Amino acid sequence: MELIYFDHAATTPVHPDVVSAMLPYFTGIYGNASSTHQAGRDARHALNQARDRIAAFVGCRPAELIFTGSGTESDNMALFGAAEAYRPKGKHIITTQIEHHAVLHACERLEQLGYEVTYLPVDQCGRVSVTDVEAAIRPDTILISVMYGNNEVGTLQPIEEIGALARSKGICFHVDAVQALAHVPIDLSTLPVDLMSFSAHKLNGPKGIGALYIAKQIRLSPLMYGGSQERKRRPGTENIAGIAGFAKAVQLFEQGRYELQQKVEKLRQEMVNELRIHVGESDFVVNGHPTERLPHILNVSFPGISTETMLMNLDIAGVAAASGSACTSGSLEVSHVLQAMQLPEEVTKSAVRFSFGQGNTTEHITAAAQIVATIVNRLRTNV
Repeated sequence: MELIYFDHAATTPVHPDVVSAMLPYFTGIYGNASSTHQAGRDARHALNQARDRIAAFVGCRPAELIFTGSGTESDNMALFGAAEAYRPKGKHIITTQIEHHAVLHACERLEQLGYEVTYLPVDQCGRVSVTDVEAAIRPDTILISVMYGNNEVGTLQPIEEIGALARSKGICFHVDAVQALAHVPIDLSTLPVDLMSFSAHKLNGPKGIGALYIAKQIRLSPLMYGGSQERKRRPGTENIAGIAGFAKAVQLFEQGRYELQQKVEKLRQEMVNELRIHVGESDFVVNGHPTERLPHILNVSFPGISTETMLMNLDIAGVAAASGSACTSGSLEVSHVLQAMQLPEEVTKSAVRFSFGQGNTTEHITAAAQIVATIVNRLRTNV
């Protein structure tokens, strides 16, 4: 049975060319980039080339891009680093209720350390209001953190407007762009953002490598100590193989960006259409913003059927999907994103996220929709 993989928002398969680009750094070019001999210089050259390529892709200076071990580390580095660096100016932070846990849990820890955090609500489409952001700003606000595109429902946030507001107030602005990197054009030379987090494994790159954009004028305290790597902001021997893989993934994505975006948008619409045919338009609900959204994410609720039951049955049938919510003690928690959107309980407790990528086909969509319909009909008949 062929696996139908509809969980690209969680991670994407590593492209074969990315694997090929990484292999030399496990074997022939294995030096430490901090070493001054030839082997070290070769590794340093690869590091510099990769940084140049990724920086050009997102529109920043190479010196403004710091490599991390993941998107989560990048988020943590931004929040804790900025909070400590700007604490003399204040202790108030603004974020939203729908952020990734890498941001929310970091904010909870910052509260324990004496900071005050405002968690802004969103509308029923999952979008935060710029007016609410402005109303939340205080004289002691030092940091605003808002994700670019939501990893559960795909809703895009008004980043340019929030960034302009933050800049007019002299407040540091962080954006979690981990989910958006592969699907939204990003030009940090014009975007009013001070800190932005990325991860390679969302665009067919390797796991275990991320990056943080730190604008030239921004102060940031390091999370770790012990070396001068990454301009003393992220000490530790660089993951050259992972960084080279990240750069190769960016190169490949640049070459096929438009085609991929068109493809996943088409697949998403085909999935909605197939569900209408096989499940029935009145028997499912699409969650998230209808237009301001990432093209590859489709969050759907099947009222009357729990998320856990649907995912288990899909898995048995060979379809990999997700809930986007946390798993505790073997059972799924209701998504904090859908709760923040104040959707009905029958919607929040039955939501499934399908997310599409390069390897998916129209045949996958048709087969998966029919599988979903079979599950829905069987479960509702047995109720």
